[in-house]
Amino acid sequence: MNPAEPQTLLIVDDHPLFRKGVIQLIQATPEFRLVGEAPSGKEGMSLARSLLPDMILLDLNMKDMSGIEVLKTLKDEGLDARIIMLTVSDHADDLMAALQAGADGYLLKDMEPEDLMQQLVEAAHGKITISERLTQLLVASLREKSRPPGPAEAGLTDQENRILEHLIAGKSNKLIARDMDIAEGTVKVHVKHLLKKLNLRSRVEAAVWADRCRRQGKT
Repeated sequence: MNPAEPQTLLIVDDHPLFRKGVIQLIQATPEFRLVGEAPSGKEGMSLARSLLPDMILLDLNMKDMSGIEVLKTLKDEGLDARIIMLTVSDHADDLMAALQAGADGYLLKDMEPEDLMQQLVEAAHGKITISERLTQLLVASLREKSRPPGPAEAGLTDQENRILEHLIAGKSNKLIARDMDIAEGTVKVHVKHLLKKLNLRSRVEAAVWADRCRRQGKT
């Protein structure tokens, strides 16, 4: 996609007033073009398949099905969209479940409108988006698990280290494959292997962990 073109966006949320408020924000932001809205998980999946948006804003708790179910289904189908959870839940379990299911971000509904839109613009440019107060929850969770002190001790191959750098930048498998001139399936295999070596369950966890190691000089 041409970077100058707005990102197409679909919102899936069963609260009409909240949906309307977010839509107003999106329509006032030139980086995005709203292509659809859905009041339920099933309708959201149907629209996602037909519209193929660049980004999906997905509520966690909906009446017909959970956002995690929607997320898993769309990711399993290989939908090439950045899926950002937008929810009221600041529970660590919900955050970890979303990230492990493949969410590209996790934002809270009580964010200031300008902060929300800034995070979404950053997500559109390939950055990991997690509400600030939840990042500390994630870091604490990573600290509790047993894993190598840094990438150098993890026994990663050169290719896995290069892919880890791309994960820190928040890139999708498709973008990584393009940048490294390898097949997307090969990227998936490498990601699976490096997550196993790091004792992590999601690419976002890997990115946060590796970025923290870099800041601490454990490269």
